[in-house]
Amino acid sequence: MLNLKYLATVFCLLFICTNSSAQLGFSHELGVIVGPVQFRSDFGSRTDSETNFGNSGIGIGVVHYLNFSYRADCNCYTTDTYFSDHFKLRNEISWNKTKLEHLGEWVDPSKNSTEANQLRGHTGYAKNLDIGTQLEFFPRSIRSFQAFGYKVAPFASLGVHYTHYMPEVSTTYVNPNPAAIGDVTDPTNFYSGWDPGSVDASSGSTWSMVTSIGFRYKVSKFADLMLDLRWQYYFDDWVDGLNHQLSYNKNNDWLLWLNVGYIFYL
Repeated sequence: MLNLKYLATVFCLLFICTNSSAQLGFSHELGVIVGPVQFRSDFGSRTDSETNFGNSGIGIGVVHYLNFSYRADCNCYTTDTYFSDHFKLRNEISWNKTKLEHLGEWVDPSKNSTEANQLRGHTGYAKNLDIGTQLEFFPRSIRSFQAFGYKVAPFASLGVHYTHYMPEVSTTYVNPNPAAIGDVTDPTNFYSGWDPGSVDASSGSTWSMVTSIGFRYKVSKFADLMLDLRWQYYFDDWVDGLNHQLSYNKNNDWLLWLNVGYIFYL
């Protein structure tokens, strides 16, 4: 279950930071992001291109920026420092969902072994709710970008997110034991090379590291378009509901998210 006490604490901290920044005169930006997700998990082989492109989903989110270069209380620029002219603080709430299945050579139609049928029947969903903060660095002047000195502003970011994961697991494997068909708690429905307990659809929470590169495109005085390519690494290997012990399960789950955003200056 989602830790509601922790979630409430995060929202309170974000509110306090936002309120404090308003007292200091910093300005704010609000936006929405959406785009395709590639989830790299223990389904299939990580280096298999069919698996990587096949296990794709969608992500959506709401983002808030703290702009240190402009004061909301006087509609004027802040004191010109390198930090205020090249950094923004990004707060985010986002959600992503990816359908997962075993793809590639091990489930090729020519393979009719019990293990191949177990893998083919095993599917799932990775569903994640994220709350976190990133620091974005703009190598070019934020002030000049806001003043239409140029229309494209590249950036890179690094931050930490708190992730609540809610995986789903299902199996259509035709088990010789009719009573076990569809039972995701029965290890005989899954690949026999995995240790018992490798499949677990329990919800949980973990921290994740987020880094991205992208750019903004100025469309009006108060609005930007954004393109952002994110890499997110989870400090847990149960995000997809699968954690087997074979050699190709040496990394935790992670994802790539290419998102497009619309940012409005408040």
